[in-house]
Amino acid sequence: MEISNDNYKVTYHPTTATVTFQGILKLREVADYDPIMQLLSEVVAQSPETITLNLRGLQFLNSAGINMLSQFVMKMHEQKSSQLVVLGAPQFAWQTKSLRNLQRLMPGLKLEFRVGLQRDNEAVS
Repeated sequence: MEISNDNYKVTYHPTTATVTFQGILKLREVADYDPIMQLLSEVVAQSPETITLNLRGLQFLNSAGINMLSQFVMKMHEQKSSQLVVLGAPQFAWQTKSLRNLQRLMPGLKLEFRVGLQRDNEAVS
């Protein structure tokens, strides 16, 4: 499953339960992120043991997008059936600041920062 336009791409890889975000994602309002939130909800409905959000290729995410991610993490925290792993890239300043706040919403969230981009279909170790 994929959602994309000229600036961004969000892809779900069912074999690894990984959602990969790439590009620049700056939609106007939280409601504009509904298709992405729907994709994330469909992943959660499958109840995989671990869900991974790979954000290493996401250069920019605006406040509406960060709000959408926060809402998703809060839903995951309430659901409690899947582990959530978030992969970030320290070269993108918004990630080092914003992604750490997600751990406050879900203390069990596993956050990993690595330099470099991970290929779309690469399994997470």
